Amino acid sequence: MSAKLYFPELAGAFERLLKAAAGRKIAVVGHARPDGDCIGSQVALSRVLTAQGLDVVCVNSDRVPRRLQFLAGGTTFLRPEQMQKSSEERAAIFVDCADQARGGEHLKGFFPKPLGNIDHHLSNPNYAEINLVDSGAAATCEILAGVFLDKGLSPDAGAAQALYAGILTDTGQFRFPSTSRRCFILASELLARGADPAVAAYELYERESSGKLQLLQRFLASLRLECGGRVCVGTLSEADYSVTETSPEDTEGLVDYARAIDRVDVGVLIEERPNGSVKASLRCKNPKLRLDLVAAQFGGGGHACAAGLNCKPAPPDFRNRLLEALGLRLDEVAAGKK
Repeated sequence: MSAKLYFPELAGAFERLLKAAAGRKIAVVGHARPDGDCIGSQVALSRVLTAQGLDVVCVNSDRVPRRLQFLAGGTTFLRPEQMQKSSEERAAIFVDCADQARGGEHLKGFFPKPLGNIDHHLSNPNYAEINLVDSGAAATCEILAGVFLDKGLSPDAGAAQALYAGILTDTGQFRFPSTSRRCFILASELLARGADPAVAAYELYERESSGKLQLLQRFLASLRLECGGRVCVGTLSEADYSVTETSPEDTEGLVDYARAIDRVDVGVLIEERPNGSVKASLRCKNPKLRLDLVAAQFGGGGHACAAGLNCKPAPPDFRNRLLEALGLRLDEVAAGKK
């Protein structure tokens, strides 16, 4: 693999992005409720661009989650209100955002015309001036690791750790169907540059709070089999967060328990939010199900096996409508339809 480029089709776009960013102040924008791939991408891109002499900050609508803070040391993260107070104009590079709205309405308003868009979501419409989008990649961090090495930009240990964490989380610890040979090769290259898999595993998977485990108990107790046992749905309410002293960031990974049940095709987590809104996370084992198409019916999007949606407010029959859409999609795939 070393004799070839990891992402030959993106090499030209990355070269153009570097040239367009030269001499400018940069904001690396991530999505709301950031996950490992989002924070990993922001940290790594920030560190690599800073090493090139650029003035770079990261911007998020939500704070860096507790379990990802080990990646963020030495990287400046700003919230929208801090950006609003700043008089500095920055060119925006969005990472891991399927569309511009994923950064949040405030950040979409701050950066109406992004300079760059680096992402791996199937539904990404190439909304920036320069787009590096590859839906065949398992993670945005995989794309960044590849284009950095293709360009001869060796990430430092902090950036390598961030990229490794992003690949690790978005491949489900190298278990999801999107995991490729390239993922393992790039992970190995990142280890050679200072990434520590033991530290990543400890910080990401062995530091759960007691509240998170109580939240898991409540989620498991709510699980119901639907659509003839092909779909498993769990629900969390605002009261569940209050009683367990947790927050929505503690739902990370819970939906996988619903998907993991034998003979279940789709796992669903429905989070009830204030003012009648809901957020739903969808996970499946078969990429042919194209959950991104189901989520799109409710204004959401994502990947073939992992998608999400927000309804503000949700219709009174949201659960039934979602189950109907999932059941129809399952029947279509069983009938051989795309």
